[in-house]
Amino acid sequence: MNQLVINADLGHRTISRHIYGHFAEHLGRCIYDGIWVGEESPIPNTRGIRNDVVQALRAINIPNLRWPGGCYADAYHWRDGIGPKAQRPRTINFHWGNVVEDNSFGTHEFMDLCDQLGCEPYICGNVGSGSPREMAEWVEYLTFDGDSTLANLRRANGRAEPWKIRFWGIGNENWGCGGCMKPEHYADLYRQFQVYVRNYGGNKIMKIASGMGGPYIYGTEVLMRDVFKVLGPRAIDALCLHYYVFMRDTDFSATEFGEEQWFIVLQKALAIEDSLKEHIAIMDYYDPGQHVGLIVDEWGTWYSPEPGTNPAFLYQQNTLRDALVAGLTLHIFHRYCDRVRMANLAQTVNVLQAPILTQGEKIVLTPTYHVFEMFKGHQDATLLPLELKAADYTFNGQTIPAVSASASRNAAGDILLTLCNLNPTAAQTITCELRGVQAASVSGRILTAPTMTAHNTFEQPDAVRPAPFHGAQIVDGRLAIDLPARSVVALTIR
Repeated sequence: MNQLVINADLGHRTISRHIYGHFAEHLGRCIYDGIWVGEESPIPNTRGIRNDVVQALRAINIPNLRWPGGCYADAYHWRDGIGPKAQRPRTINFHWGNVVEDNSFGTHEFMDLCDQLGCEPYICGNVGSGSPREMAEWVEYLTFDGDSTLANLRRANGRAEPWKIRFWGIGNENWGCGGCMKPEHYADLYRQFQVYVRNYGGNKIMKIASGMGGPYIYGTEVLMRDVFKVLGPRAIDALCLHYYVFMRDTDFSATEFGEEQWFIVLQKALAIEDSLKEHIAIMDYYDPGQHVGLIVDEWGTWYSPEPGTNPAFLYQQNTLRDALVAGLTLHIFHRYCDRVRMANLAQTVNVLQAPILTQGEKIVLTPTYHVFEMFKGHQDATLLPLELKAADYTFNGQTIPAVSASASRNAAGDILLTLCNLNPTAAQTITCELRGVQAASVSGRILTAPTMTAHNTFEQPDAVRPAPFHGAQIVDGRLAIDLPARSVVALTIR
């Protein structure tokens, strides 16, 4: 028996919509074929950007999009991606397979994509192989409205008005693919680069430092000590954390697995909470006023690439197991929303835990996509404190909670309760007490499938999709919920 209490009268924190952000890197078929097909493509497009992908992302209220990387960001020189396409240089994407990059998708194309999506751009600038001048000039090119050479170059390239850019990353994984720097060296470079990320006109940039991966907390210590403590809040607005359920180079398949591998993946996904606690504890020590946000701008599952595909392209399928990973991870982000201001699933199309897969003119919405669609009502809603006593899910002598839950209230007063049953073989009964509200009705949808390995293909694109859920009812003012095995459920309580 699982017991849940929702304190509907106590909520005061907001779940930022930016927790539901995404990430598009020049990697494999994420940009090319996935998002960009070019103006001459027979695939329906608007100025070269796929219409079906835009429509699908708009349907989940995508709030922001991170670009151009990833590792690619610290090898990217923005001037390569402006001006007439025929004159743009052909460069080598040495991080991801040594493929030739024709730079047909650059700054103007990315900003057009964000306009079509109705989302905010999150640009990651080049620290690893770039310079403060290069980054400063990119900011000026994008956001300055005066009579400067760079602003006029932007106008000559077809954009009269400056863009609004709020989110700016100063480097990416500079401890690794972004330069193999020691934390102290990166902190010194960050201090230098951030000076030249300037605000022009009414544009206000949020400066985001490249943080560490997963459990490596020393980089957070150094950034908070050597940047925030010394220079104060004007120098740093956020630092990032990357967390993957990393199963690459193991025998873990994205689509062929039994309960042992199901359990281990979910166990590793839950461990992100321990990482968040450790990083936040350091941030709280130096910044009790919570000026500096924590941004998990790369997260998701990472298996070995699908057999028969280019291993450098990181193309993997996406099963019901990944939907559970997405649901419980978003629940954890909700719980820490006072610090976690943004998160970006890796990646948007055709790479890692992608919500969307494409093949020529075909498109598939993955189980992860459907979780983002079912959860979108949490965006900018008020987090409702809850108390959950979950039953155990035990396998091979190890135990994790069988149920994950989160609740929020929107501006209209409706409550969205989302639930994940991590147990693939046993249903869960939940008794839910609603404090501070009198429920009149409950309705819902469920995402599940007959098998753990169920996934959507181009031949069967709807094998895993949401369906109406009738397993919740109001009994004597309480909710009684019968949660099927291996399922994600979203309930609207009015």
